[in-house]
Amino acid sequence: MGRVWRWLATWGFDVLVVAAATATAVGTVLRDDADRPDGLALWLEVTAITVVLLALLARRRFPFLAPAFVWIGAAGLTFLDHQLVSTQAGVFLCGMGAAVLFGGLRSGREARIGLVIVLVGAAIVVYHDPTHTTGNLLFTPVLFAVAWIAGRALRDRAERSVAAEDRALRAERERESAARVAVAEERARMARELHDVVAHAVSVMVLQVGAVRRRIPAGSEEADALNSVEHVGRTALAEMRRLLGAMRQGDDLAELTPHPGLDDLQTLAGDVRAAGLDVRLHVNGDPVALPRSLDLSAYRIVQEGLTNALKHSGGRRADVTVAYAPDQLRLEVRDDGPGGFAQTDGLQNGLGHGLIGIGERVKAYGGDMSAFVATSGGFVLRASLPLESADA
Repeated sequence: MGRVWRWLATWGFDVLVVAAATATAVGTVLRDDADRPDGLALWLEVTAITVVLLALLARRRFPFLAPAFVWIGAAGLTFLDHQLVSTQAGVFLCGMGAAVLFGGLRSGREARIGLVIVLVGAAIVVYHDPTHTTGNLLFTPVLFAVAWIAGRALRDRAERSVAAEDRALRAERERESAARVAVAEERARMARELHDVVAHAVSVMVLQVGAVRRRIPAGSEEADALNSVEHVGRTALAEMRRLLGAMRQGDDLAELTPHPGLDDLQTLAGDVRAAGLDVRLHVNGDPVALPRSLDLSAYRIVQEGLTNALKHSGGRRADVTVAYAPDQLRLEVRDDGPGGFAQTDGLQNGLGHGLIGIGERVKAYGGDMSAFVATSGGFVLRASLPLESADA
């Protein structure tokens, strides 16, 4: 069925033109009015009116000249045979089609010239009809002018549709670009945080190796081995600092304060309450010691959920649930906002880029994340982080 509609959309008008031209040729031959010619003159008229109507088939290549030829040709033929045009319904149909095509021209100037051609041509055709009345001289051109207006309206609608598609494509490209930027920024942030975590661990190991080396007599194989380990560790720290310096942007200096973790959620909740959103914390299960990187990522997930709830939900309360299971850590941030347009549209049009970054964190640990509008209202952010992969 779809192929049929596409075929009709492409060739349906051409089929109508050919059918109208054929019906007009047959009707001209079968005329029985007083102006009907005979012999060669009749066949010349049949050929001429058929060619005039079939000119509409060239509208794709000649969008202005094709309908102009129809109207000028039809009006000109009435000077030879007064009833050749007015007695054929096919000519009327093609004339209406030509008027619509004039209205649909991209150039406003050509469209207005086409309207003049239509009005003058219609007046000439009606005037040469022996049976015309004064009302016909007024009504018929107006009827074709309405067809021209319809063509103009269709043109405007098509332009708005194309413009809307262009805007949608640009918006989609912008969303994709913004999402890529958000992912890149979050990965860079994770790399900086990982540097701090690893640097701390390597620093501790270097210090411990140095302490052990000083207790071993100098010159022994053990002392040389520990000295080599200490040197490699210090070199690794220097390289990490150098790489981190290249990753930091502008005045983004190294953080001197300890990175936060789930133990700092009470402080975070207090800051959000001070900003106007009532935050309730819920802890399920027995808390366990988490690796520093995982602890920091869990904190960032909750922080992003509360930031979204504060900025975009329009609610008064948010519930944060931290659930410790034997094999995973589950996090949930749920607000009581409307959960309608503001949240869902925001995720699609740029407000959810923070969640895209958080998704990168969850993916890095092999976890799962979901963000959705609850059926009971409110927006929910959920994430689960496997503890086994964190310990590995």
